Amino acid sequence: MEQVTSKEFINGATAICRGAIDAGCNFFTGYPITPASGILAFMMKHLPAYDGICLQGEDEIASIGMCLAAAMAGKRVMTATSGPGLSLYSENIGLAIMGEVPMVIVNVQRYGPATGAATTGAEGDVQFVQWVTSGGIPMVVLSPVDLPTTYRLTTLAFQISEKLRIPVILNSSKDLVMTSETVDTKLFQKEKVVPRKIYEGKKNYSPYFFKNCEDVPDFLPIGANQQVRFTTSMHDENAVLTKDPEKMGRLFKHLAQKILARQKELEFYDLDTNDNAKTVIIATGVSARIARSVVQKAKDKGKDVDLLCLYTLWPIPKNIILKAAQNKDRILVPEHNLGLYLRELERFLPKEKLVGISRVDGNLITEESLLKEIL
Repeated sequence: MEQVTSKEFINGATAICRGAIDAGCNFFTGYPITPASGILAFMMKHLPAYDGICLQGEDEIASIGMCLAAAMAGKRVMTATSGPGLSLYSENIGLAIMGEVPMVIVNVQRYGPATGAATTGAEGDVQFVQWVTSGGIPMVVLSPVDLPTTYRLTTLAFQISEKLRIPVILNSSKDLVMTSETVDTKLFQKEKVVPRKIYEGKKNYSPYFFKNCEDVPDFLPIGANQQVRFTTSMHDENAVLTKDPEKMGRLFKHLAQKILARQKELEFYDLDTNDNAKTVIIATGVSARIARSVVQKAKDKGKDVDLLCLYTLWPIPKNIILKAAQNKDRILVPEHNLGLYLRELERFLPKEKLVGISRVDGNLITEESLLKEIL
């Protein structure tokens, strides 16, 4: 999206929308819900100028349903919601996984559960975004830290969804999306989005044909010059329903392997290391942003600390986490939840070295409290 000046006073909603438009998003549907409503408002105002379509659905289920249909007709689609809305998205997210529909879903975390406190921040959806629907298929979930990473990860979400024909979740938060600040937009890094691999044959299109389980089927939009079948049930390569154990097992492995086989290329992070550090902070989202400032303050006091900012939540980037934790005496994990990501780290890191730092009262972890834990 064309910008007028280098430094601007904007919020995370604007960064998301600019990233989406620059990634070729031309269809957006959403339903107003705090704190995600700013994304809908921006797209309503600006997307038509880029030959895009923006609609306000009558509810969340209708909104994601329209995105599914538009994506299968060839549009690059995005929707945005929060907490209760993501719950309503659940069944259609499963449909997007089974039907191999590329789409970007923005989840703006807020204080929950249920309606919770709609204008209060939290990061309690860390596990929810992975297990949001039935079946246990891996999800790709990205987590921004600030405005530049919000923009970049939005474009990356489109890149991944288009390439793999999957729904990708951008898991932001109220504090990142609704907070306005001055940012140098030269730092906005645009990722190239490769178009879907379109079937170019003249006949016999099989909408779900793949040779190897990690392969991605060629796409043909509904309305093309050949029949395009689409289903939400277990199916063969022609989208014909099946109960054949061999075909079902192969399809299930395919839905997982096209993600897991590319796990290394899906790992996005920043790792800042110091030669003498015996402590590392592993953090995501707004927690990582707080940690960035604290690391410098600790250094000013003579204490070296490493920092791993994870931009990929899922699939869990195990290799870089192990590297960051190597030879460390303490591993600090600050979170605005009940230690949801800490549970994952406990599966493969020494529990005696892990220190969870949680805050769940609606306020942010303070720099002072995190610095005290480091020192």
